[in-house]
This record gives sequence, C-alpha cells and structure tokens, in this order.
Amino acid sequence: MTVSRRTVLTAAAASTASTALSTAPTPAAAAPVPTPTSTERTLRAAADYAVEKLRTVAPNITAFPVGTKFEKWTYSTNGDWVGGFWPGTLWMAWLHSGEETFQTSALASARKLAPRQYDTGTHDLGFLFSPSWVTAWRLTGDDTWRAGAVQAADSLVQRYNPRGRFIRAWGALGDPKNAGRVIIDTMMNLDLLAFASGQTGDPTYLDIAVAHARTAQRVFPRPDGSTPHVFDFDPETGAEIGPNTVQGYSPTSCWSRGQAWGIYGFTTMYRRTGHAEFLATARRLADFAVGALTPDHVPVWDYRAPQQPYDIKDASAGAIMACGLLDLSAATGRKTYREVALRLLTALAETCLTRNSARAEAVVARCTRNRPAEDGIEISLPYADYYLLEGILRVLRPRDVDRAIDLSSV
Repeated sequence: MTVSRRTVLTAAAASTASTALSTAPTPAAAAPVPTPTSTERTLRAAADYAVEKLRTVAPNITAFPVGTKFEKWTYSTNGDWVGGFWPGTLWMAWLHSGEETFQTSALASARKLAPRQYDTGTHDLGFLFSPSWVTAWRLTGDDTWRAGAVQAADSLVQRYNPRGRFIRAWGALGDPKNAGRVIIDTMMNLDLLAFASGQTGDPTYLDIAVAHARTAQRVFPRPDGSTPHVFDFDPETGAEIGPNTVQGYSPTSCWSRGQAWGIYGFTTMYRRTGHAEFLATARRLADFAVGALTPDHVPVWDYRAPQQPYDIKDASAGAIMACGLLDLSAATGRKTYREVALRLLTALAETCLTRNSARAEAVVARCTRNRPAEDGIEISLPYADYYLLEGILRVLRPRDVDRAIDLSSV
C-alpha cells in the first residue's frame, strides 16, 4: 500500500510529541582537546596518504565505488546504498588539502545521485545524501543541494510505520517482504530528517526520527549494551516479533559495524534533540564496544562470533566507531571516549592502510562487508575511507569538519 506524505506526517505528528527545534544551531562549543604530538603526526600522515591516493585514483572514477576486488574498485552506476560516501570522501580530501579539483569532483559525483532523491524503496537516503548533498550545500551555499536533500527526506518519511513507530529498512513500499524489518543501521539515516526539519521549519520530520530512535532504543540494546543487527515487527499491528540478523553471526551476537552505527547514530540524535535518553543509550553501546575491542584496536567483524577475538577484522567498524566516540566524548565531556577513538584511528593508520600495495585503489584495507554471505571478506569499502578521513579531520581540523557535517548541538 502506498501512503501519501501527508498521511505519514499526520500520523507521526499524532503519535509523537513535537520535538523542539533549534532554529539557529550553535557551533560546536567544546574547546579543542590537545592531541599527543606522535598521534597527530600519525594521523596527519594517514590523511596525506589518503589525499595522495585520491589524487591518483579519482580522475578515473566515473561511477560509485562499492567495494574492491583484487584491490580495484567495483562500481554501481546509481550508488546502491553507498553512493554518498565517494563524494563525501572527496569533500574530506578537499578540506584537508584545499585542492579545488576535489571540490569539482565531489560536486560532479553528487549530481549523479539526483534521481535517488525520489527513491522511496530504501532507508539509506541519509547515507546517500548527508555526506554528499547536505555537505555540498553547507560548503557551497547552492540551494539546489539543500532542496534535493529535503526531497530525499520526503522520500524517507514514506517508509515510516506509525503502528510500530519505526522506519522500514528494506523493500519497496508495496512489497510485504521485510515490511516489519528494522535494522540498527537506520540510526545513521535519521540526521537527514533532522536536517529537513531545520530547513523547512516542519517539526514532523524530526518527530519521525525521534519516534524511530525511541523504538530502536527500546528493542535493540541488550542489558550489557550489545545489539543485534535486526529487529522484526508485525507490520500490520506494530507488535514486536524479536531480534534477528543478516550481517551478524546470529540474532544473539553483536555485529561490530552495526554497533558502531548505533553509537554514532544515538549520539547524533542526542545532539539534534537534547534528549538525555539517547545519550545514555549511546554510552551503553559504546561501553560494550570499547570493552570488546582486542588489544590491536581493529574490531573483529562480530564481537560474539565463535572465533573472536581471533577472527576476521572489519576496519570500517573501527573508523565509524572512532567518529562516534569523538562525538560522544564532546557530548559527555569524558576524555576516555576520545582516547579510545584516537587509539582506533592510530591503529587503522598504522595497520590497515593500503601503503604496501602499488595497485590498491582504496585507502583502507582489512574491511569485511558481509561475513555470513561470504561477500567481501578482508577487502576495501568506500565507507571505511570516508569515516577514516572524517575521524582524522575531526581531530586535526574540527572547525572544517563542522562546516561540512554540522557538529553542533541544540
């Protein structure tokens, strides 16, 4: 059944108390925290390496990288769910280097995502449009990018189920398969809705984001702070069915990249709303993940798979987690989260870059896309490159990153 935007927004407004908006977000207020000189040197060298790699590879890329095969990028023409990360990575390279060619390439790449702003068949519109179109608007002021991102938010709210108060993850709106399936990844797509409320003055986008986040914080975290990848609902009644997984080892395990999405996503929702419950949830997830890290500070692909802690790694989980922990440290004032984030970024910079391969086209190696499906084991992934650079620049150039992705809080 196709639901109109008006119906979705009305239902959400009726079921969720309107969330206060900040009409003029304040800049990130926290004073810069000193970084050890040796750490800063390591991170700067990694960022320089990334820029050098991108300078060589970017001129030959005409589609969206989705993962590597034999160290060379494979592509999607429409962006799949990862299309926003390539222009986002180019934006990060521009912020670090100041080279205009990166800005030009970022804009050209982002334009190719234009048809996706009308895509109601995926929850991944935040991944697609936040690091590409929202960032383009913030850095250029061109209203085309702002309007497209708001249209993408309009498409995303079509996936809201008011009975269960969740945003459906997968499947076309009229397809009953997966109609009640919610995944932890969606926490990272909610900021697009916060952006749309801030730009339009319509609080209902953010109301939907808050409703979904409250549902997620009720059903995903276990008592110890770990999370499953999936939680299923009856789409007709909204009744809970239970945890499940697709990319984790089992419904009772803890897929490390999903845990990282949760840390970052709940912290972002706290920053956008000021709701302490989201910050508390982010801390629970972070404390579990920090405790589950191996001494080398490169996460295994699943913290509860039978072969951990000696299992296959996922460097992308480490990069995402580092960004989330830096955010969480700023939100809580707890330096320990920042210290772990720096150890994560340092470990990635020292042990996971592609420096030893002349043929490699990506920056970060040792990533795992989908271990249960034997899809993309120990390869490179575009979001690893993006979040590594975001994390490093959060440390080296926090004001520049704030210009690009908005580190402010209400």
